[in-house]
Amino acid sequence: MDMTDSAQELEQAVRNDAILRLRNCFPEPERPSSRFCSCCGEEIPEKRRLAVPGCQFCVECQREFEA
Repeated sequence: MDMTDSAQELEQAVRNDAILRLRNCFPEPERPSSRFCSCCGEEIPEKRRLAVPGCQFCVECQREFEA
């Protein structure tokens, strides 16, 4: 494998990670809300889980992803 192949693999990995993070930023109503944040592991308050169906992140981590 040469440097070009390695660079392309790294670029693809970065793209895949960005796509995954974007998909996780937006709630999916059919997906149940997580009880614990997918990023930091802290418990997501019940009021947030009910207000934002499908949420996967606590408020602080959601702010980080949207920044």
